[in-house]
Amino acid sequence: MSGGLMHMIDRLRTYLRRTLRGLWLSPDFRKLWLSLTITSFGAQITNLALPLTAALLLHATPMQMGILVALETLPFALFSLHAGVLLDRVRKLPVVIAADVGRGVALIAIPVAAWLDGLSVELLFVVGFLCGAQNVVGGAAYQVLLAQMAGRKRLVEANAKISLGETSAALIGPGMAGGLIQALTAPFAIALDAVTFFVSALMLRRLEARSDVAHVKGAARMWREIGEGLKLVWENRTLWGLAWLAGSWQFLHHMQIAVLILFATRELSLSAGAIGIAYAFGGLGCVLASAFAERLSSRLGIGPVIVHALIVTALGWQAFGLLGGSGWVATIALGLAMLVFDFGAVLYGINYLALRQAITPDRL
Repeated sequence: MSGGLMHMIDRLRTYLRRTLRGLWLSPDFRKLWLSLTITSFGAQITNLALPLTAALLLHATPMQMGILVALETLPFALFSLHAGVLLDRVRKLPVVIAADVGRGVALIAIPVAAWLDGLSVELLFVVGFLCGAQNVVGGAAYQVLLAQMAGRKRLVEANAKISLGETSAALIGPGMAGGLIQALTAPFAIALDAVTFFVSALMLRRLEARSDVAHVKGAARMWREIGEGLKLVWENRTLWGLAWLAGSWQFLHHMQIAVLILFATRELSLSAGAIGIAYAFGGLGCVLASAFAERLSSRLGIGPVIVHALIVTALGWQAFGLLGGSGWVATIALGLAMLVFDFGAVLYGINYLALRQAITPDRL
């Protein structure tokens, strides 16, 4: 009996060795991947529930929707430059954990306010800004931790695997989010997202992250490093181009985000469930992009893939302006536009991050 059991265990080990390759063999990477995937599922709820709370429950104007999106992204302009330099002086893992806890606390304020009849657009502004600030710091720490864990030669593989988890959430999450929002109402559905951040923080505490070290440096050195970073971007044509590309992308993409929910709810008359289904089409595009990103970049090169991905994204973007109809016709049309758009966007994002990480010196 014991011999048969040992034989089964040996066969299982052999199967896992053949199946789990590359970074999947790293326990730390698997924990990091799982924690991010869990929060990605939760984020799908808030991605729908936060703007729907503003548009449907608080009857936000287009200007207020624009302000909400702007406040969510403003921290990237305010804190990105300093975050990278400051993170070099501390261990990154505690920062990622603190950011998860902070986002959970900020998000839980929305269902609490709704329960107390104190929900307002202004509260959404504050929560959006706080979550954005923690996205900047936590996201920067996460990227450094990932790069340290994977190494330069496996950056495309690491980003593709991370993106696969995120895009799996993007495929399944929106439909789930739409149903939860209709069942619980948008503010109370956000509470589930808050829980995912707390769960992620608990999981990350078990990470060993041996490569995660802090460097003790003075304030003068910090400003010198900021100057070195700006000088590197200024002198390196590739980094300069990537900086302009990222800035243009963020500006235009968030213009679209500001009006998309209003367009879907007020012009196309779609329910939360229908919008969730349309977003799931976009998730399918994300999954396809993640699955083919490594193969395409190996065959064509990172630069050409970025260019072609942006062309695909532009086609999807153009399709949003041609949408019409109502009911299932509008839902499917919106979904197909999002499928094309998100395929290009994720393909661009994976290769953009890999290129930026690969050409930036370790000391910066």
